[in-house]
Amino acid sequence: MATTSSMFMYSLTVQPPTAVAQAILGQFAGTKEQQIVTASGSRLTLHRPDPSQGKIVTALSHDVFGIIRAIAAFRLSGGSKDYIIITSDSGRITIVEFIPAQNRFNRLHLETFGKSGIRRVIPGQYLAVDPKGRACLTASVEKNKLVYILNRNAQAELTISSPLEAHKPQTLVFALVALDVGFANPVFAALEVDYADSDQDPTGTAYEEIEKSLVYYELDLGLNHVVRKWSEPVDRTANILFQVPGGGDGPSGVLVCGVDNITYRHSNQEAFRVAIPRRKGATEDPERKRTIVAGVMHKLKGAAGAFFFLLQTEDGDLFKVTIEMVEDDEGQPTGEVQRLKIKYFDTVPIASSLCILKSGFLFVASEFGNHQFYQFEKLGDDDEEIEFVSDGYPIDATEPYTPVYFRPRPAENLSLVESIDSMNPMVGCKVANLTQEDAPQIYSICGTGARSTFRTLKHGLEVSEIVESELPGIPSAVWTTKLTRSDEFDAYIVLSFTNGTLVLSIGETVEEVTDTGFLSSTSTLAVQQLGQDGLIQVHPKGIRHIQADRRVIEWAAPQHRSIVAASTNERQVAIALSSGEIVYFEMDTDGTLAEYDEKKEMSGTVTCLSLGEVPEGRTRSEFLAVGCDDATVRILSLHPDSTLENKSVQALTSAPSALRIMAMTDSSSGGSTLYLHIGLFSGVYLRTVLDEITGELSDTRTRFLGPKPAKLFQVSVQGQSAVLALSSRPWLGYSDPVTKGFMLTPLDYPGLEWGWNFSSEQCTEGMVGIQGQNLRIFSIEKLTDNLLQESIPLAYTPRCFVRHPDQPYFYTVESENNVLAPKTKQQLLADPTVTNGNTAILPPEEFGYPRGNSHWASCISVVDPITEKKVLQKIDLEDNEAAVSMAVVSFASQDDEVFLIVGTGKDMVVSPRSSTAGFIHVYRFLEDGKEVEFIHKTKIEEPPMALLGFQGRLLAGVGKALRIYDLGMRQLLRKAESVAVPNLIIGLQTQGSRIVVSDVQESVVMVVYKFQENRLIPFVDDTIARWTSCTTMVDYDTVAGGDKFGNLWLVRCPTKASEEADEEGSGAHLLHERQYLQGAPHRLSLMAHYFTQDIPTSIQKTNLVAGGPDCLLWGGFQGTLGILIPFVSREDVDFFQSLEQHLRSEDAPLAGRDHLIYRGYYVPVKGMIDGDLCERYTLLPKDKKEMIAGELDRSVREIERKISDMRTRSAY
Repeated sequence: MATTSSMFMYSLTVQPPTAVAQAILGQFAGTKEQQIVTASGSRLTLHRPDPSQGKIVTALSHDVFGIIRAIAAFRLSGGSKDYIIITSDSGRITIVEFIPAQNRFNRLHLETFGKSGIRRVIPGQYLAVDPKGRACLTASVEKNKLVYILNRNAQAELTISSPLEAHKPQTLVFALVALDVGFANPVFAALEVDYADSDQDPTGTAYEEIEKSLVYYELDLGLNHVVRKWSEPVDRTANILFQVPGGGDGPSGVLVCGVDNITYRHSNQEAFRVAIPRRKGATEDPERKRTIVAGVMHKLKGAAGAFFFLLQTEDGDLFKVTIEMVEDDEGQPTGEVQRLKIKYFDTVPIASSLCILKSGFLFVASEFGNHQFYQFEKLGDDDEEIEFVSDGYPIDATEPYTPVYFRPRPAENLSLVESIDSMNPMVGCKVANLTQEDAPQIYSICGTGARSTFRTLKHGLEVSEIVESELPGIPSAVWTTKLTRSDEFDAYIVLSFTNGTLVLSIGETVEEVTDTGFLSSTSTLAVQQLGQDGLIQVHPKGIRHIQADRRVIEWAAPQHRSIVAASTNERQVAIALSSGEIVYFEMDTDGTLAEYDEKKEMSGTVTCLSLGEVPEGRTRSEFLAVGCDDATVRILSLHPDSTLENKSVQALTSAPSALRIMAMTDSSSGGSTLYLHIGLFSGVYLRTVLDEITGELSDTRTRFLGPKPAKLFQVSVQGQSAVLALSSRPWLGYSDPVTKGFMLTPLDYPGLEWGWNFSSEQCTEGMVGIQGQNLRIFSIEKLTDNLLQESIPLAYTPRCFVRHPDQPYFYTVESENNVLAPKTKQQLLADPTVTNGNTAILPPEEFGYPRGNSHWASCISVVDPITEKKVLQKIDLEDNEAAVSMAVVSFASQDDEVFLIVGTGKDMVVSPRSSTAGFIHVYRFLEDGKEVEFIHKTKIEEPPMALLGFQGRLLAGVGKALRIYDLGMRQLLRKAESVAVPNLIIGLQTQGSRIVVSDVQESVVMVVYKFQENRLIPFVDDTIARWTSCTTMVDYDTVAGGDKFGNLWLVRCPTKASEEADEEGSGAHLLHERQYLQGAPHRLSLMAHYFTQDIPTSIQKTNLVAGGPDCLLWGGFQGTLGILIPFVSREDVDFFQSLEQHLRSEDAPLAGRDHLIYRGYYVPVKGMIDGDLCERYTLLPKDKKEMIAGELDRSVREIERKISDMRTRSAY
């Protein structure tokens, strides 16, 4: 990488891609429990289904820094643990095991067999594993196949052989599957086409007569080589294969699925074939044939031959396919097939993978939209559905047959238990702060068809509320306490008011109790369960020690002084008096409190105190933290030899408002570490390491929480100690369950004044808080997901969206190809002559819309994501028009009134691109933007793919032409035009008189508008043809963008060209300047380039954190959200560059891809540092961390702090 780049960005993922390319099932932990492993983009994720709660929990997500092509699970015979085989773009086959104790993937084998990258002759596209785990076959799209034999050595370790070749040139592979042959020689089946003849034949007849074959490859384990055993022509439309159980479980063989048919094939059996049932209904085309796109086979326990397939068509309908076998005299199946049966099961979203769990669940990894987790209610054996059998159906694909039909119905066999959020495909996203909170929200449009959504993403943890009740007054604090140390649950809730204290008992109901020994006539400062069975109440005038037999021992504060702060644990009490003195008590052996003889004078007024918990096996906490109003925190020793002596001091930026000493898990030491958490009156939170021996404070990390003083409380969440920090909104500080790194995340909850831990039989790990006059009890269920999503359903696939300039509303345009428009649908339903049956209209979000070739359904929606959280108005477009673009424009000619402009195309064909006309519709806003009203539309030659408001007029990209329109009474009036790009304008950005025009395949061009001459003049373009997908202006000269190949880049206009373009005058000097290589006179220079492995669909300059720096947020098609953070100092760049180099060698990517080559897939990486790789530092073993830290001449803590600061200052 050229270190001379003058600009560096730090790339971080905020939300990993959610599109699942493949999901596999297996017992990866070596226990009876099944897990699901999914591959999405470059990430391998292990999910743990929880059958008791009907949930799926993400246990581990690992970025392999490579493109995962296929994954498969296998188990050596006799073993109990499944391994994972990964083929990726590294040209290597990788075998990985999951280690549950360390919660990580461990690579066992890495075998190189070909070049890197995804090429048509490099194996890795298809992967099949023998069901008995003896061999695996990986094939390329063309020519090459490799077989690896898997075995154990004497030490019972997994071994892999050298590859055996089964190559055949000029052969295309369409599908590959392993046969179930029991313990006979492993056999693999492939769907192949030999194109040798078509290649030689210029007339094209050979291509017409081409045959698709089902080919068996047998691995002879004795001779150690692969033979092509059997080949048979099959239906030319065949596209997918499924393994049929063999050995003792079934007949073996495969199901071959093609257009409108499913055939059973095997080398020693007859073929059996059934049709794929088509839908009945007035809006359905009876001639439309279906294809199988996904499926799964499941064996039932017990009987031989008890297995079934669930196969899914492109409508999402699941069909249950079973095979009936010939039975012998005893009624046992013989393994000879008698017939094939198919019947409708249920309808689920279209899947990329289906997994049936032994616990009775179905996991649907959806191709688009949320992934679904269903429970089987029944297997559809004894329902009313018609079963179609193979008996009357011709085996030959060319013979005529009568199609079969079924009626879709709401689900009966499956019930949805959990829907897992997925933002794939994400068409666009924008950052805005519509709720006026501290931090902005991310608004995005995603999904396809009727499952499209408008989503609001907010940084925070999900909170489930248990109780909310109003109190008689406004309390200032709340505590919960047990009665004895051995109690499991809390017994009392103690509320402190300005003039009294209220005690509530926790039971079946919560009610007030008076005979507890607590002093109710004064406010309370602290409550604690002390010793075995005592209780402590600290109030401004003294301390009450309530013993188990209700005897009360009072310690009164000295005259004319009151207690201003207190801290307690189960053996110690420390209080601060208004005179600045500290009084310390420790519990005696007989259970009474003994006061330490001397009082400690502090330099200022004490604002807060903290005693840590008593560590396991010790008699006291060693330290007392004291915060004073002179903006310092002092650590005092509580050791008997040096009681109340100063150990260390920390100066702060403002007076501390809260302190907490607590031990938490720590990623840098691997165990747990004692931390001092500090909250300041300025709303800043600090976390610093407290040395357990010397009491020194080190490694301080800060975070701004909000404008109100911070209060801190120790709570327990999911078995770990966490810190609840309250400012203008509540935050939770905890250790991330996967990385063990410290996270501080806001809660999606109203602001609280006080909080405390709460534990009862109904809610073991909860919290109790005060909000105004309300008492709230709540709990936090999951810590893994820190982005909250709210969805609003949309009608069709969203294409583009804009925000109202002043009001909190969004406007989306949606269009759907090959779908009947609502008007056409109504006509069909009303037509009495339709014979295809009259079915009830089923909800389109589950069953999809009725299809119709070259029809478009399109609409404009007004979305309110804040108050009503729904679509307020939907305007359907007619005459087969489809909306493609939109903009909000204020027209100077209409006294700067704002209008909504929508660009549409009529009778559009997507590929090759064509349309009969384009239109620009103009809408006026009514009722502050809640509604829009149509004014007029202007016909143009082709659909305008980009619209933008520009200097009080409308800028439109129509084909290659850039035009300026003004608003007339009857239509838009063309004012200026210029051919700016070679192909098609798909995006526009502007600042001042400069316009950045993006072309579909020729990068960006900068155009200047000369007002006096009314001219648009292109003056600078790019050196590389980038297939632009999104752009934004970072500053006046710099443009950031993404392209269809998954790259992000920043290009900058040379200073000289920029100044020339902005010179006063007519722009004649620009017009007559000499062209350079048939382009503009100047070229853009590349500042930064990076491969992301997702297609960026939107990019925006914004800041995500209150008071954070500006960064670039980009959204990817597969649901990825990432940010690019600019570096400020050269020193940071050098540090992260050397850290990145160390990690490349010490933590090489799991699937064997070279990280530097991966990030520079198309263009060498420039000016970018991979933050995702740097963050893997925290997951390294301790010795490697220390080695890298030694090389970099820093401490491990310092490196971890730098890495975490990069994220927390700018992102989540």
